[in-house]
Amino acid sequence: MSVFEIVMLLCFGAAWPFSIYTSWTSRRTSGKSFAFLAIVIVGYGAGILNKVFYQLDGVVWMYAFNALMVSVDAALWLRNRRLERHGVSAEDITAGTGL
Repeated sequence: MSVFEIVMLLCFGAAWPFSIYTSWTSRRTSGKSFAFLAIVIVGYGAGILNKVFYQLDGVVWMYAFNALMVSVDAALWLRNRRLERHGVSAEDITAGTGL
């Protein structure tokens, strides 16, 4: 188990709750790329597979939790894209007139 790997995952992991909150409240895809989110998920998946096949330790759960947070952000991106295509704004949803 590498302390540097743990610090890296903690730092990356600390950013995702803010990104999720922004996606949830803004209801917009601007400033985010689904392709980027997918690449990050694949990267975390590769980290999980490396842990499973070569060096299984508790850090695998950090990879899994980070991958889960990025997946939530990707799901919100898809929701926001659907809202944008239907012309629903954050104000419409707040007022109860949106989807």
